[in-house]
Parts: sequence; C-alpha cells; structure tokens
Amino acid sequence: MLNKSDLALIALRKILRVTEQKSRALANQSGLTPSQLIILQIIGKLENAVPSVIAREATLTQATVTSLIDKLERQGMVNRRRDTEDRRRVFVDLTDKGREALAGAPDLLQERFQSGFSKLPEWEQFFLISALERVASMLGAEDIDAAPVLDVGAIDKPARRD
Repeated sequence: MLNKSDLALIALRKILRVTEQKSRALANQSGLTPSQLIILQIIGKLENAVPSVIAREATLTQATVTSLIDKLERQGMVNRRRDTEDRRRVFVDLTDKGREALAGAPDLLQERFQSGFSKLPEWEQFFLISALERVASMLGAEDIDAAPVLDVGAIDKPARRD
C-alpha cells in the first residue's frame, strides 16, 4: 500500500513526464520549444510587435525573449526590421516559414491546462494554486524565475529528440 507522500510524488512524476513528452513531440514535429511557439503566437497576434511587448505578453524577461527571437530568426521563422520613423525601435514579424510552423503546430499542454483550470470553481482554482505553491516551496523552488509555460529544461532549447 502506497503512503500519501508516494501518491503525491507519483502525481508530480506524471506531470513531469507528460510535460517532457509534449515538449519532445513539439520539438520532433516543428523543431520548436513551447516557449518559441508561444513567442511565434504572440508575434502573429500583434501588429508591429516589439520585443518589450512580446516579453510582457509572454511573461518572460526581455533577455529571454531576445534569445528566443535570435533562435527563431536563425531558423527563418521571424524577421527583425527597424522602424522607419525611430531607428532605435525594432519590429519583429513572422516569415512565411513562421506562419507555416504556427499553422502546423500541435496544441500546447498549457492550453489544455488553462482550459481545464478555467472550468473549475474559483475556490478550487485558489486551492490548487495554494497547493502547487506549497509544493514548489517544499522543493526549494520558490525563488526560481518561471514563466507560465509547461516545458522541461532550458526555456529556449528544444527537448532532446530521443
């Protein structure tokens, strides 16, 4: 018979495993990390997207977004262009390849989570947030900078393709 802490660890392990599986599937299908896909989605929604707005929308630091944009630009998914009126401003646009990647990308795991979470009553949402924050604290993770992205490993590197 499993004790309660074992049952909790099994639930955590299931979350970690599904996150890794979905990240790996996304990397295999599109060569993107969940974070890169989110950046593409934000750029696709915004007109004349600038990195500071992209960072705010993604809840990531400007430095992380710059790194993600650099990688997406090297992959030919986005282009940077200077504002003709203010040469200090840089806009980020999707390329045709970036639009194709968006169109063919699978749903992200956090979208599934957000859909299910939003259907819960408010008291249960607060309960889950509290419980998850407590687990993070128990694991010594309360000071780790994290974005609302279900991903494994470095946020700007695809999961290993085993």
